Order: sequence, then C-alpha cells, then structure tokens
Amino acid sequence: MKKVILVTGGSSGIGKSICEYLHTRDYKVYGTSRNPDRYSDFDFNLIALDVTDEQSVERCIAEVMDQAGRIDVLINNAGAGITGPFEEVPNSEIRKNLETNFIGPVSMMKAVLPIMRKQNSGKIINITSIAAYMGLPFRGIYSSGKAALEVLTEAIRMEVKAFNIEVTNLAPGDFATNIAAGRFHSEVDPNSAYGETYGRILNEINEHVDSGRDPLEVAKAVEKIIRISQIKPHYTVGAFVQKFSVVLKSILPQKIFEKLLLRHHKL
Repeated sequence: MKKVILVTGGSSGIGKSICEYLHTRDYKVYGTSRNPDRYSDFDFNLIALDVTDEQSVERCIAEVMDQAGRIDVLINNAGAGITGPFEEVPNSEIRKNLETNFIGPVSMMKAVLPIMRKQNSGKIINITSIAAYMGLPFRGIYSSGKAALEVLTEAIRMEVKAFNIEVTNLAPGDFATNIAAGRFHSEVDPNSAYGETYGRILNEINEHVDSGRDPLEVAKAVEKIIRISQIKPHYTVGAFVQKFSVVLKSILPQKIFEKLLLRHHKL
C-alpha cells in the first residue's frame, strides 16, 4: 500500500519540489495551495488549504481521508518570510506571519494526530529553518516563529511516542525558491535610523535566496526521514557553512557567537 503524504504549501518552492519528488518515488502525494485552481499541470493531487483558517484545515483533512482513507505523513511546509527592523515591522504583519509559520502548523498537527493515533502510526515533519537556531538581524520575527515550532516539536514527540507517532523538524538553509515574492518586508527608508544597514542586509538576503541550492536536496532529505525508523528531533539541510553555524551556536560562548554574527553582517 502506498504511503499517503500530505504536504502543505505544495504549489511552489520547496513544497512543490517535495511533492514532485515523492510522487516519482511512488508515494500517494497530496499537496496544498490556497488557490489550487490556478494550477493544472501537476502530476500529484493539489487541494485547497489555508493553514490560517481552521475550517479550511478541517475540509482539507476530510478531503484527503475521503480519497485515501489514511494519512501516513504530514509535512508542514507552508510558510511566509518577513524582514525588517523590529521597531518598524507593523504588529499586524507580525501576527499574520506567526499565524502562518507557527499557528498554521499547530492547527495541522492537531487535525492529523487523532487520525494517526487511530492508525497507531504516522510521521510529522515540520519544515523550519536554520534561522530558527539563532536570532538574525532584521529577520527576528521569522527566526522566532520557526524557533517556536522547533521547540514545540520536542514536546509533542514525547507526548505521542506511545502511539507510534514520530515528529521531527527539518531546517533548510538558503534554497533557490520564490519565497521573496510572497514575503513581507518593511520598506527601506533612507531617513530611518536603520535605513543603511537594513537596506544592505536585505540585498544580501535576496542574493542568498537567488543563488541558493536546489530545493530537490530538501525533498531527498524529507524522503530519507520518511524511511528512517526512530527519527531524531532535529535535522538540517543546506550548505556546509550554514549547517556548521548551528553547531557553532551550540558550542561557543554566547557573546563570541554574537560577535561572529555582528562581524558577518558588518554591524
């Protein structure tokens, strides 16, 4: 029997790569999009979902269950970027971002866990970010939402272990996607106290995404996790330097690691 995989945010970027790759590996894949009618050339199933709308979450889960009868793996991939000086990012945009990047995955996990408990099996893979491991200047809100999901996963893993359900995080570095197109970013204001430094770092962020690695790497890492028994709480995928930064954060004194970041960003 083919494993049934549900991937949020499956119409573009990393999510689309995951869906396409797992489809070729003979899984039954359901990707999601807020507007699936815009797409017609996908080989995998694409269904409607807005992770910030609990009724939409319920309809999505019901549709997958009606068609497939089970959900073996949930991949919480849907997310949104946000950049800007903390002082200047509107609270409304902060709430909106956390609704997508944190509350959305929470709603999805709550919806699938009863199904997985009944099945006595299941895996949940939360796509977070290497940015979750450290507070990055002008990306603090994004780092915070992803960090919250990383820590929540650690707690949920222990709660559901008795039901043969495994939960983990996969944190990618920079990959070539269209995340910048849907990202909220505060406008660079030359009159702002942060104008010069934020403008320079925003350009760096965009360049890193444009020159990022092939998201197929993330898709292959996801399948490896699907196939592993007794998965770890945290995985990273990406360039060596980005993955090594996570190691440095864990072993260096806090002030030294902060100095490295300050030097890197010329702050």
